[in-house]
Amino acid sequence: MAKAIRTGRISSEEIVSAHIEQIGAMNPHLNAVVRTEGHKALIQARAADRHLSRGAKLGPLHGVPFTVKDIFDTAGVVTTAGLRKLKTNVPTQDATVVARMRAAGAIMIGKTNCPPGGIGDDSANSVHGGTRNPYDLQRSPGGSSSGEAAIIAAGGSPMGIGSDSGGSIRLPAHYCGIAALKPTAGRVPSTGGYALVGGLTDPRSQVGPMARYVEDLWLLLPIISGPDGIDSGVIPMPLAKRLGVLKGLKVAWYADDGITKPTRATTAAVRAAANALQKAGCKVTAARPPGLDEAREVTLGYWGRKHTTTEGLFRRWDAFRSTLLGFMAEYDLILSPVAASPAPEYGAKSRLENQFSYTIPYSLGGNPCAVVRAGTSTEGLPIGVQLVARNWCDDVALSAARSIEKALGGWRPASVIP
Repeated sequence: MAKAIRTGRISSEEIVSAHIEQIGAMNPHLNAVVRTEGHKALIQARAADRHLSRGAKLGPLHGVPFTVKDIFDTAGVVTTAGLRKLKTNVPTQDATVVARMRAAGAIMIGKTNCPPGGIGDDSANSVHGGTRNPYDLQRSPGGSSSGEAAIIAAGGSPMGIGSDSGGSIRLPAHYCGIAALKPTAGRVPSTGGYALVGGLTDPRSQVGPMARYVEDLWLLLPIISGPDGIDSGVIPMPLAKRLGVLKGLKVAWYADDGITKPTRATTAAVRAAANALQKAGCKVTAARPPGLDEAREVTLGYWGRKHTTTEGLFRRWDAFRSTLLGFMAEYDLILSPVAASPAPEYGAKSRLENQFSYTIPYSLGGNPCAVVRAGTSTEGLPIGVQLVARNWCDDVALSAARSIEKALGGWRPASVIP
């Protein structure tokens, strides 16, 4: 889209207008977008087209629309985080990631739904209601980056920004069949995100890109990365110049974490992804990191569901991180399910820790985790896989995800909505 705009093949106004129309067609079914910035976005798109005609310097996303989870501050635009107390909250400045997207030339067309406070495994809140899955309206898109995944999957937005503490980018991406990245802890500032305290207080919580295609994640990552002078947990770690080759990389894969038993279709998707990586030249081995049950117990303590002293909690957390580092000294990548099953029924109550059991270990480890669609359930629902790389090797996780996407098809348009 960005290239088409820059070369004059299509205008920003046409692209933005098409996405606003798609949101208008899809959102009555999904309730994914809680606020559409149609009028403002079209004004900005026309301005972007005028800049192009004048030969002005253009950002890498010049004229391209995007959406953002409703926990992120947006100057002059209501930001509720799904909470009644914030129903009339209008921030005076953008969250860092929103400001960086705009500085790159992107045009915000909407804010997307999330659970109250942006925390939880489903999207329902008392301000905006709940969001449905575009592949089956009786199912959930997961949480907490719920609306973002749903509207991207349904073609209403080409890309967006979500957040992930225990799997809140990864599970919605899996349930809705899109691509997404939880970056390495310390890569992207969380400044201006509701309940994202930043700094060293919660290294589990990360801000990351969501899109239909892996290449787009790689385009967005350098735009939103790097220190902002506010979030003290972010460091100026450089990114690789390009996505790399996979030949010779060592991959450990597992389909069952020993906590939540996967469906047959989930196992088949992980096996298919492992085969794709092997054909791409990776050395693939069936192996599971030790201590996954301990990661679950530490997380339950962090969530306050199990009594433990703060000192004991962080000692156990550090011990698990060391265990994971030892395992990853032998492997470049870990391949696993994102969740044990495809999208749950809308409103279904499941044990939160079981739904997130495949993702929370790598939140504790701070690892970069990419998600890409690798299969389909018997009900026709998307099944994603999780690619976990060593810290700061976000490019390796995305390279593997891109290879799987090319081999197995990746995102496919939702067909349930008329």
